[in-house]
Amino acid sequence: MSGLRIRSRSSPGGRLTDRDPPARGRRRRWPSSPSARSVVGQMFLLQVAIVLLLAVGAIVLLVTTTQRESVRDAGHRSFAVAQGFASSPGVAEALSSASPTAALQPRVAEAQKLAHVDFMGVLNRHGVYEALSSVAGRPGFRTTTDMAPLLAGRTVMEEGVGSLGPQVRAYVPVRTAGGAVVGAVGAGVTLQHVGQTVTAQLPAVLGATAAAVAVTTGGAAVLSRRLWHQTRGLGPAEITRMYDHHDAVLHSVREGVLIIGEDGRLLLANDEARRLLDLPADAHRRPVADLGLDPHMADLLTSGQTVTDEVHLAGNRLLAVNVRPTDADGGPAGSAVTLRDTTELRVLAGRAEAARDRLALLYDAGVRIGTTLDVTRTAEELTQVSVPRFADIATVELLEPVLRGDEPPGTRTAMRRTAVSGIDKDWPLYPVGELIDFAPATPMAAGLARGRAVLESDLTAATGWRTQDPERAEGILDHGIRSLITVPLRARGVVLGLTDFWRLQSTEPFEEDDLSFAEELAARAAVAIDNARRYTREHTMAVTLQRSLLPRSVPEQSALEVAHRYLPAHTGVSGDWFDVIPLPGTRVALVVGDVVGRGLHASATMGRLRTAVHNFSALDLAPDELLAHLDELVADTDTDEATDTPADEEAGITGATCLYAVYDPVAGVCTMASAGHPGPALVAPDGRVSFPDTPLSPPLGLGGSLPFETVRLRLPEGSRLVLFTDGLIEDHRRDPDTGLSMLREALARPGLTPEETCRAVIEDLLPERPGDDVVLLVARTRITDPGRVAEWEVPSDPAAVPHVRSEVARRLDTWGLSVHSFSTELIVSELVTNAIRYGAQPVRLRLLLDRSLICEVADGSSTSPHLRRARLTDEGGRGLFLVARFARRWGTRYTSRGKVIWTEQPLHEAGAEPETDLADVLLDQWDA
Repeated sequence: MSGLRIRSRSSPGGRLTDRDPPARGRRRRWPSSPSARSVVGQMFLLQVAIVLLLAVGAIVLLVTTTQRESVRDAGHRSFAVAQGFASSPGVAEALSSASPTAALQPRVAEAQKLAHVDFMGVLNRHGVYEALSSVAGRPGFRTTTDMAPLLAGRTVMEEGVGSLGPQVRAYVPVRTAGGAVVGAVGAGVTLQHVGQTVTAQLPAVLGATAAAVAVTTGGAAVLSRRLWHQTRGLGPAEITRMYDHHDAVLHSVREGVLIIGEDGRLLLANDEARRLLDLPADAHRRPVADLGLDPHMADLLTSGQTVTDEVHLAGNRLLAVNVRPTDADGGPAGSAVTLRDTTELRVLAGRAEAARDRLALLYDAGVRIGTTLDVTRTAEELTQVSVPRFADIATVELLEPVLRGDEPPGTRTAMRRTAVSGIDKDWPLYPVGELIDFAPATPMAAGLARGRAVLESDLTAATGWRTQDPERAEGILDHGIRSLITVPLRARGVVLGLTDFWRLQSTEPFEEDDLSFAEELAARAAVAIDNARRYTREHTMAVTLQRSLLPRSVPEQSALEVAHRYLPAHTGVSGDWFDVIPLPGTRVALVVGDVVGRGLHASATMGRLRTAVHNFSALDLAPDELLAHLDELVADTDTDEATDTPADEEAGITGATCLYAVYDPVAGVCTMASAGHPGPALVAPDGRVSFPDTPLSPPLGLGGSLPFETVRLRLPEGSRLVLFTDGLIEDHRRDPDTGLSMLREALARPGLTPEETCRAVIEDLLPERPGDDVVLLVARTRITDPGRVAEWEVPSDPAAVPHVRSEVARRLDTWGLSVHSFSTELIVSELVTNAIRYGAQPVRLRLLLDRSLICEVADGSSTSPHLRRARLTDEGGRGLFLVARFARRWGTRYTSRGKVIWTEQPLHEAGAEPETDLADVLLDQWDA
């Protein structure tokens, strides 16, 4: 419409008129006043009629409201008068006197006049007025009001017809000091007086209404006169014809037309202009700068300059703009603007821009998808990248074996929803965690069967996807979801799951061109998911191996109450381990260690070290000697691995730390040594926490010739010894000192059991996903009852052996173990005799009553006896054979001053009876 010229004048109201301006020197005559046939006259009559109707309605409503309020006020006044008189002093006594009327009538008459009520009276229990002040009644008159509620102590307020006519009355019971009802007081106002009150107010109401009508009518006349001037006295037909002409011109052309006033306000805009500029509904008469347009476009429209076919971008449209001033031929100041949509010229440019956006999205997907080796998190990253740049809602469903890290099966349609992202949160899709078995007719099943993406551009017209869940499908459509692309997640030729992209009705539906992009995006995500799956499998294998190498349960023993925790790292297991090993003499060894590195190699190394510790502890070595042997083992392992490693590979170092502690419940002493491992925490029975100084030694494999040092701690009964690995106190968010402080606070709680201590420490110190393996071992000490321990000093005289045997027998009788006397005496006799004959002083015998009967013989010699088969010509050599026959197990441990030979006898098995033929026992040595 660039060639269309519009000659127009803007009326004072801002409307266009098709009348030409009058010729110079000629005045146009207009009607002197609006007639009833004109639009203005009709509007004036309509306004007057509406005002009159509103005035009449207001009068009726006011009278009705005043009447109702007056009746309510009369009832409240009657009730207040009756209640006040009923509660006044002497009324109840007067009703009970011999002459109630004489006592009450003067008071009632005076009260009725003061209260301005039409009647007032006092009734007895039979409903007869004992005193009454009324122009139509006297005392002795019986009331028509029901007395039952009054006698029950309730107040009665009613409207009724009495001797005075229609009235509002109230009755209040009269009570004695004890609460008994002896009568009632009634008061009332006739409705005639109420009506008189309303009538008295009516003149004022009518006057106010008449004034309001006059003011409103005058205002309507002024407004009508002004409107008449603005419409130039045109009639309805002329206005309609003029409007139809302008409407046909403005809305039939396919170009946008705008009229901008001198002050920069929008005076007119046709439908095409509103569509092209996306103008708000209330754009008329608003400043162009406030319409939300692009600043450059707003400046162009209000500049007043002449513009011809300038191309400007408005939103996603490319518009050709023409601007002409409207005052060129003497018209009002302003501008006429035409707009033409030339967006078709941008189709090719738009496609190039879309391709560039797709490439940018693929780049972002490569950066943001797969940041962690977690299958679920990777699926969530895929949905988050896709929304909202490609889809309004994105979902990912994975096969359950993939979530566990296993190889996916060949063909299976049951998948678990793993991730959902969308522009809103109230989508009606299956929630995360739901197991979905896709029906054969669904696009998802079709995509899995074909191995390619499937497009459903219009879900309202498609039917196959509804077979999965018809009710949920209706909810999806009601939510406004209209388009779908489903793509199989394939990696290395294996289907891992599905990803679904959904678009709402407010977004352009998916097209065929979107399929290739969706497949490319899914392919990149599938590789990341498969990498996470493989890592999950390896991590699960490492955790399984780690747990299989750790103790499944704590062995039974009486020295300590033990609880433990093992938490593998989220990023991969390492070589942390612990152990609780019972030792002879009711002692218990506590072990905590940590192997350098992660993965299967660290777990396997940990298993080897744990086995070695078990073997060395079977030799009953001291903590420093055991760590020395363990250090040699680790050093030899590193040497062997360096020798066997190919030249093109780097040999690993099997570094490890270990803390080995032995607790003796008889003495209440704990002896420990550390190889580069953090020392334990000690919690006293009263809750005080300390970290005993543990001698520092290098980690295992690095010690060389340096000796390991031990420390001895005397622990009160009920103390808690807390052993842990460095993963408990060290974290990338805090230093070890802070971790120790947090550990101290978590442990400083007296009265906790070891299990409760483990729970408190884990909750206070560890995040949800620890970055390193954590081992925590808590042991609460017990002290052996001195009454279950017996010790004797044995002189170097074989003649002392019978005396020792008799002492042992008496102690066994005291313990109620007489049935074990024969076998125990035999064991004691052999061990003590050998110690006297082959050992050195001092010789000591100790019996311990625990889960088994323990016999220990200590001497100052380091010579260790060994079990052998005696020859026929040998006179000795059969003592240890008898000891081994009557004891469940026996052994030797070395001390700093000699050795100890110990035996354990089970208490649930009966000992050998004295009449047992020892010859048969000895002959068993030669049995085949």
